[in-house]
Amino acid sequence: MLNSGTRLGNRYEIIEKIGTGGMSDVYRAKDTTLNREVAIKVLKEEYANDTAFVTKFRAEAQAAAGLEHPNIVNVYDVGNENGLYYIVMEHVEGITLKTYISKKGQLSYNEVISIAIQVGRGIEAAHKKGIIHRDIKPQNIMISKEGKVKVTDFGIARAVTSNTVSADLMGSVHYSSPEQARNGFVTYSSDIYSLGIVMYEMSTGRVPFDGDTTVAIAIQHLQSEMQPPSVYAPNLPVSLEKIIQKCTMKSPDRRYESIDDLLVDLKKALINPDEDFVNITDTSESDKTRVISENELSEIREKPAPKQKPEPVRVAPKEEEYDEDEDDDGPVNSRIDKAINIMGIAAAIVILAIFIFIGGSVLGLFRFGSSSGNDGEVAEEETTEEAAEVEVPSVLGLSEEDAKKLLSERNLGYSNGGTESSEEYDEGMICSQSESAGSTVALNTTITVKISSGAGEIEVPNVVGQTETVAEQMIRDKGFSAPVKEYEFSETIEQGKVISQSPAGGEQGKLDDTITIVVSQGVENAKIPAVTGMAQEEAIAALQAEGFTVNTQQEHSDSVAAGSVISQSPGAGEYATKGATVNLTVSEGPETVYYTFTMTLDPRDDEETDYTLEDANGDYVESWTITSTKTVSKSKITTATGTLYYDNGYDEGSMAVTFTKQ
Repeated sequence: MLNSGTRLGNRYEIIEKIGTGGMSDVYRAKDTTLNREVAIKVLKEEYANDTAFVTKFRAEAQAAAGLEHPNIVNVYDVGNENGLYYIVMEHVEGITLKTYISKKGQLSYNEVISIAIQVGRGIEAAHKKGIIHRDIKPQNIMISKEGKVKVTDFGIARAVTSNTVSADLMGSVHYSSPEQARNGFVTYSSDIYSLGIVMYEMSTGRVPFDGDTTVAIAIQHLQSEMQPPSVYAPNLPVSLEKIIQKCTMKSPDRRYESIDDLLVDLKKALINPDEDFVNITDTSESDKTRVISENELSEIREKPAPKQKPEPVRVAPKEEEYDEDEDDDGPVNSRIDKAINIMGIAAAIVILAIFIFIGGSVLGLFRFGSSSGNDGEVAEEETTEEAAEVEVPSVLGLSEEDAKKLLSERNLGYSNGGTESSEEYDEGMICSQSESAGSTVALNTTITVKISSGAGEIEVPNVVGQTETVAEQMIRDKGFSAPVKEYEFSETIEQGKVISQSPAGGEQGKLDDTITIVVSQGVENAKIPAVTGMAQEEAIAALQAEGFTVNTQQEHSDSVAAGSVISQSPGAGEYATKGATVNLTVSEGPETVYYTFTMTLDPRDDEETDYTLEDANGDYVESWTITSTKTVSKSKITTATGTLYYDNGYDEGSMAVTFTKQ
């Protein structure tokens, strides 16, 4: 264990230990060069002499260092000092998604989708770099104090050098895909399966498969059908349930083809949560869950698990960060060749069905419609995909069910924004809508409505300007439930204080009304881009695009071309508030050296004499006509030597002269 004050790489000063995992310990430290806090992951001493573990640790650094994305914990540096192998990475102040789920139980569908989209974007960035994470689980997902979601711990990710990679099951078995559970071939689809399990847990507050041993859980991944999440979360929208089910199909061929496709459906579910649009391939006989035979089951159970070192004593992270291997129970190793053959046949059947479906659609053999009314007639939808906009209908005074139906008919989404007291509309009726009736909006726009809680009875307290904690307490003291909190950057309101609220202070409300407060996150910070070496205009444009102001100064340089940036302050990669000034030093090119000529001239042979001075390049500098002795001088000559010519009408000649540096 490293003590506080210890330095690594003569740069990183250890502050405290904040987490521990199976292979490494995590410390909060200060980067004394850039004056910022970082997190340092140090390989445990007992593994430092193990070549295999060191190789995996280096692979983590190499994989993660190539990734730079807002939803991925950035890796800054990697080093080795006195037998200690370490990785320097972004320090995220917040908690793991696992802790967040434990505190809240079941998350709302909006939160589930929002978190899943951010995690998906991080995985998407890794996949585009040819990297499979292989260990997506809530313990490896951080939620910062600002609400930003970041994926961490690429400790078992490896660069993909072919279509598939054989992998060891090292991730938590609760979130491992069936192909990982049987030590088979792992593809990008394995990350999609794990993300599906994470979404299941966010929605229900529990994992779909659990047991006393890793073998028992792994077998469930291989052969047990998952309980639909709506069994535990009855209010779960159909779109999100279908997305989770598609992600967690046993066969990789039946899951989403890519994270990109999954993100498309997640965004659509955010707009139209109750629309059943997710396409799940029908299960054929050859694609159904395969029950493992007794012989294969015995093989899995009897196969010895990899040798593991004693589990280190866990130190509770101060900020609940970087709990890398919580719930890691070890791998289950087994290959099931028959299952792979069956999956291949099933994949062929599915592909054939898709081709038949596409061909039938093109030829008009398949038509789809929606029934409406008691007579079962098919309603013709007047709005087409070519229509870019649609008129918003009024849903005021309607019930939620009728409002959803009306908006759906107009290709608009529905979102419940909570309750609000109303003198005009009865309890349970829509009393306000985010887009006014008659206005024109884009197709699939979500209309947020509020439900009337009846006539107001309690005065809403004014909490604008109060701290977040005080504001929440004032609202609770009035009898309302905890407010819904939103966060925004502000250049005028101090961080942690309330910018605005809805309903406003002084208005009347009922006990079950939803009060929303917007809390300041302070001035928005931005990462300063690297502009050294750029042309001055290009550098200024890049900095202004990130919200910074620019100050320039000129300086001569023998190595940087005139008009290009020599240096910048603050440096590239540092963070500063938007609007802060970045100072640029711009090259004027090499400095010009000037020389001075001073000499006493006499008339030649006492005759009037003309003198002409030229520099070393033969360029004219100055001339004088002398009738008597005279001292002459000339400055700002650009060469160190020159030639002085004379002519008195009878005699002419020249002499070499040396100039004095100014």
